[in-house]
Amino acid sequence: QVQLVESGGGLVQAGGSLRLSCAASGRSFSSYAMGWFRQAPGKERDFVAAINWRGDNTYYADSVKGRFTISRDNAKKMVYLQMSSLKPEDTAVYYCAAGQQPTNLVTLPAMYPNWGQGTQVTVSS
Repeated sequence: QVQLVESGGGLVQAGGSLRLSCAASGRSFSSYAMGWFRQAPGKERDFVAAINWRGDNTYYADSVKGRFTISRDNAKKMVYLQMSSLKPEDTAVYYCAAGQQPTNLVTLPAMYPNWGQGTQVTVSS
């Protein structure tokens, strides 16, 4: 099992930036890929970005490509999501999730067995 705690959410104006952090504890952090997802009110949980165990392979949803950057620091057991050029449609609760294996970057929430509690991001127009 791995425990995940997100932080860094808040209210920002359109065009602004935020950096989300996810602190991990429990089973070996470097043994699994990590992902970020988001869920807006009344909508399904959507994939945002994923990163492999080594941090040298990433994958993004088309809606955030070029604006968001996922990264990780295995020594600190941290995953980050740098968000820039934010839009009102980015408003959601953002969740980090731990995968089941180190390399494959999957987009389905069901493939991630461990989740944080989420952090709210609100982008005003």
